[in-house]
Amino acid sequence: MAKHGKKYLEAAKLIDSEATYEPSEAVELVKKASTAKFDETVEAAVRLGVDPRKQDQAVRGVVVLPHGTGKTQRVLVFAKGEKAKEAEAAGADFVGDQDMINKIQQGWFEFDVCVATPDMMSEVGKLGRLLGGKGLMPNPKAGTVTFDVTKAVQEIKAGKIEYRLDKAGQIHAPIGKVSFSSEQLNDNLSALVEALNRAKPAAAKGVYLKNIAISSTMGPSARINASTYR
Repeated sequence: MAKHGKKYLEAAKLIDSEATYEPSEAVELVKKASTAKFDETVEAAVRLGVDPRKQDQAVRGVVVLPHGTGKTQRVLVFAKGEKAKEAEAAGADFVGDQDMINKIQQGWFEFDVCVATPDMMSEVGKLGRLLGGKGLMPNPKAGTVTFDVTKAVQEIKAGKIEYRLDKAGQIHAPIGKVSFSSEQLNDNLSALVEALNRAKPAAAKGVYLKNIAISSTMGPSARINASTYR
């Protein structure tokens, strides 16, 4: 059993761990139960009725949260020539080709998201072990391998996040900060769940949205009535 401090235990009294709440009520409770001195991230955990071991039931995709995540994403773009100029104009924090590959090989990781043009992937692929282990490898399904670098960078800066089913059949994703208004957190949560509903595999049987819970970084979680979104 994990040991919790007095602040956490006091905050936990605000939320009934056996109850399920409507989304707006859960958001309010999580905000009230946040006791950390920093602006905590609010995360959603969604358990899906799929078998993560089966390829035809994999759930992975991206969604642009209407109010962003509250975190400024540092974007690295692997591109050459005109595409490199486009990336810079779009607001990418770092742009380059072999020079950036060399920096990463030397241990530099001062970025949060990688975008690459398709013609760069033969070289970027050599970083597979380094980037893949950190979940930073550009991927066509996530929209991070593309010639439309302007759109890719702008969407990431606007709050695009990637979600992926884990081995336990769950999706974990940030939906904002405790400092967000309840309406903003509700909007972001709805956008995430709607994206998951659209990504439902054809092979999935039975109840798809099994459980939904939200929590702040250091706070207790509140379970949501998943049928609200079905």
